[in-house]
Amino acid sequence: MKKRRVFDIDFPSDTPAPQPEADAPTEARRGPMATAISENAGALRARTEAEQAIRDENDRLAHEHVRLKKQGLIVDLIPLDAIQVSKLTRDRSATRDPDLDELKDSIRAIGLSNPIRVEPVGDGYELVQGFRRLAAYRALFDETGDEAFARIPAGLVATGEALENLYRRMVDENLVRRDISFAEMAQLALNYAQDPETETDSVEGAVAILYASANRQKRSYIRHFATMLEQIGDSLKFPEAIPRALGLQLEKRLSHDRGAGAKIKASLAAISAETPDAELDVLRVYAAKGAGDKPAAIASTGAAKTTLRLNVPAGTVRCSARKGKVELMMDRDFSDVDRHRLEQAVSAFLAALDD
Repeated sequence: MKKRRVFDIDFPSDTPAPQPEADAPTEARRGPMATAISENAGALRARTEAEQAIRDENDRLAHEHVRLKKQGLIVDLIPLDAIQVSKLTRDRSATRDPDLDELKDSIRAIGLSNPIRVEPVGDGYELVQGFRRLAAYRALFDETGDEAFARIPAGLVATGEALENLYRRMVDENLVRRDISFAEMAQLALNYAQDPETETDSVEGAVAILYASANRQKRSYIRHFATMLEQIGDSLKFPEAIPRALGLQLEKRLSHDRGAGAKIKASLAAISAETPDAELDVLRVYAAKGAGDKPAAIASTGAAKTTLRLNVPAGTVRCSARKGKVELMMDRDFSDVDRHRLEQAVSAFLAALDD
């Protein structure tokens, strides 16, 4: 019996063949080149967005930097030799500051707690605030050579601030100090009025601008001192030592006696005072009513007292010497010193004077 051969025959079906979904990803049909172009475009877009974000952040930081700089809150270590002090006339004595040693000791011990303020000028900086702090740093560097004092912390003030504002910053900072004298404030007003870059040429206007935050009475005292300095200031060695009452008396005397200024200057030149007290003795004689024509009294009191101050390992010593009397004052209890040692010290002191 023969086997029948069976064939599989596929007949057409009414059911359509499955088609690819319309939403199916097309990347599968892309070639390598198209895929690379797409990836590069995505990377470029991401990089552009990142660069824009960086630019936005840089702009924000730049504006913040300018804002802080205007307030003097950006602090840097500035080399001492890069700082000039010529733009502003200082209201502090540049040669005599009895408290500078105390400031230097404080800087040595704890550093500078309040940075100075400077304005960038060309390749360097111009001092705006902190004349005493800068002077202390320069003195420390000269004395020690320590590189720690070669640079000073300084707040950077925005360049181009009005000169009047720079003066006001300096003045307002020093007005809170109790030891700034009326003579120093008056001298600054005189210098401000004489400065061709400022907006006024009168002492009255200078006082009104510089000391706007001071009370009316204080501004009046400063004007009186300025009048006094205009007449005899160039003959004074220690104007900052003049007390308020004496300065006002001198101004009154000078205003009512046209020849008083010449007499005072002549007497000051005659004694060539080496101490503030010697100079004050001359001024007190002339300030007293009717005492202007008594040069003999001036001669007898001009060198009546010598004062000095020095630093020793045990601390600061203030010395006052006059006829028949020497006083040494310091923070020490001398009653605890052995009597024999005290006698030896006094004998050595007198022997040194005789030698």
